[in-house]
Amino acid sequence: MPAATDLTAEAHRAAVIDWWTQRDERLRDPNGWLTLVGLHWLVPGENRFGADASNAIVLSGEDVPAHAGSLWLEEGEVRLQAHGETQPRPEPLASDIGGEPTVIEIGSLHMYVIQRGQRWGLRVRDHASPKIAAFRGMDHFPIDPSWRVAGRLRPAEAGERLEIVDVTGDIGFEETPGTVEFERDGQTWSLAALPGDDDERRVWLVFGDATNGRDTYGGGRFLYSEPVADDGSVVLDFNLAYNPPCVFSEFATCPLPPPENRLNLRIEAGERNYRPAAGG
Repeated sequence: MPAATDLTAEAHRAAVIDWWTQRDERLRDPNGWLTLVGLHWLVPGENRFGADASNAIVLSGEDVPAHAGSLWLEEGEVRLQAHGETQPRPEPLASDIGGEPTVIEIGSLHMYVIQRGQRWGLRVRDHASPKIAAFRGMDHFPIDPSWRVAGRLRPAEAGERLEIVDVTGDIGFEETPGTVEFERDGQTWSLAALPGDDDERRVWLVFGDATNGRDTYGGGRFLYSEPVADDGSVVLDFNLAYNPPCVFSEFATCPLPPPENRLNLRIEAGERNYRPAAGG
């Protein structure tokens, strides 16, 4: 495989630092992972929510009423019944599976329905979360141009799927575009890919390596490739490897690396494990 040498060291360093800066800005956004404060799995029928302890879903945040309303899960749809209304509203709430979910705002809280396998849940963000102010940015390995490597996508058979297990134990099957192979330390390594950005022809990698558990998050890391060329050649810049949302919140539902993506290789590039500042 040819080396990934189409960038000068200076241009590569500038591009990586720019990506890191944008990543920190996304994390500080009110809808970023630092504001995730709750995940409540719904049961069939009525799920009352509010600040009072008698609710099935107990919420805490600025200006949250004792009894704010109910979510009704019936026949594979979730409907909202606000406090004081006698019936659930006829229109179902859009979940995160379909793209943009319906957001319920209560004080500083922004909530929406998620689907994970056969389960439905209410994800809660607090736009006033003190974690935003406490965030001091991510820690990284030193930028290393040698970890921007050339690879090749070996296409999958039509309809081929990967079994993906998330941190909650849910099992799903995702269509795979194929396997990316690259060379390091005189050996060929391979990573099963997931669909990335179709418009930019990128693939998404959920992988583990020998730095996990000490230098990096034990549950693996994520990486988007550079665009895949028509001949299948692709560049992987592990300097852009990043932590999954579970690093920032216990309420995220992150996919874990499939067994074939756990490499016996120290990838000393990209984000290190996240350690929040004291009080954050």
